[in-house]
Amino acid sequence: MRELLAALGPALLAAGAPGADDRPQWGAGFTRNQVSDERNLPDAFDPGTGRNVRWVAPLGTETYSTPTVASGRVFVGTNNERPRDPRLGGDRGVILCLDERTGALRWQLATTKRGPTWYWDWPRCGTCSPVTAAGDRAYAITNRGEVVCLDLAGMADGNQGPFRDEGRLLAAPGQPPLEPGPTDADVVWLFDYTREAGVRQHDAAHGSILLLGPHLYVNTSNGLNDAHSAVERPEAPCLIVLDRATGRYLAREREGIARGTFHSNWSSPALGEVEGRPRIFFAGGDGAVYAFEPLEDPPPPGAEPAGLRLAWKHDCDPGAPKENIHRYIRNRREGPSNIKSMPVFHEGRLYVTFGGDVWWGKRQAWLRCLDAADGRELWTYPLRDHCMCTPAVQGGLVYVADSGGLIHCVDARTGQAVWTHEAGYELWASTLVADGKVYAGTRRGMFWVLAEGREKKVLSSLRLDSAIHATPVAANGTLYVATMTRLYALARAD
Repeated sequence: MRELLAALGPALLAAGAPGADDRPQWGAGFTRNQVSDERNLPDAFDPGTGRNVRWVAPLGTETYSTPTVASGRVFVGTNNERPRDPRLGGDRGVILCLDERTGALRWQLATTKRGPTWYWDWPRCGTCSPVTAAGDRAYAITNRGEVVCLDLAGMADGNQGPFRDEGRLLAAPGQPPLEPGPTDADVVWLFDYTREAGVRQHDAAHGSILLLGPHLYVNTSNGLNDAHSAVERPEAPCLIVLDRATGRYLAREREGIARGTFHSNWSSPALGEVEGRPRIFFAGGDGAVYAFEPLEDPPPPGAEPAGLRLAWKHDCDPGAPKENIHRYIRNRREGPSNIKSMPVFHEGRLYVTFGGDVWWGKRQAWLRCLDAADGRELWTYPLRDHCMCTPAVQGGLVYVADSGGLIHCVDARTGQAVWTHEAGYELWASTLVADGKVYAGTRRGMFWVLAEGREKKVLSSLRLDSAIHATPVAANGTLYVATMTRLYALARAD
């Protein structure tokens, strides 16, 4: 992948490549693989005794965002049930920027809820989207469905602009703007995809922004109406492209993904190299995987957004219903498939989980391997239950968890089971493979550490303070584990 980026030019490499040991976006590099090259990570820890714990930072009461690490900072989304600024009360989405060494607050972005109903921005859900960082900028999707470019220094060095309306973002509805302080975020630009792209986000905005050169690839969480009876805005895009420097709306998918969406679009795009050229992979809420050519020639200012060029489409569940699909809402036996996890590119193949919706659909789910050149199915592996998790591919094996409480190890070449592990409760957080270990957390707060490889071996397990929905992250010799209420920074000291 690095050779590909280098061939595309120094400017592209600088725009998107992570630092040596940082983890500036969700997944390894651009491919979304849930692996890390970090070494000397702990195989056990204990917050009660402080064993292998560097620091613990308080979060809100609900945290669904996976942490990212860049330039001495740790970013994580949460809610505002434990306000860090007494001026900013009430239900909000929060992005915290913490000091990587100590966990202390550097700055935060605390934005008010989006209406007009709960189904746009679920109560106390907070900011669910991971931050993507590059250089002196961070990019994120707020709870309001606003894509923001943030100055990594925050307001500590003043308002750098060109956006200067941070006071309005801080103020409660109907209240006058507040004066930003040194621990507030400095917004460089803001793009509201609800207003400017006609999107109707459903339940929550969730997306990890993909950087490729001067462009940002963003999924929009376009989905159902409040009654769950239809997609409210079926013509709106589910994947858009913005200018990295200005936030200008450049391109969109025009494949009709929204029209076939069963619930919403919460998967994030991935990047891979196919036959020497980059390709954008996107998993839709319609249960299909799409491969797009990257945008090369943006439209001139004032022109309509360009359409992304489709390379191929793979329908993961062609035998599922395709008409009047929302009559299958609450049907746990049959109905359409959707995809909530990210597609993972690895050595010319694409790995993706798909199946019935965890809230409203059938229970069946699968892990599938595709040829990334043409979308051809290579193998399919049945999971126990609904799946929200992105795979980790390492050493010829695929590790993935499901909502049935199973962690699976699958042969990457053949799709045959190698082993499974009963985790005791459903998993929404993806597995992380690092330092010869497989890290996984459940929705009951049980954190598992297994040995990587063909022989199953449990290294440790520990019940933490609350549910785990965020993927563990390794960066700069530290393992980060976010529960609903705390962020643990773990480093081996024994």
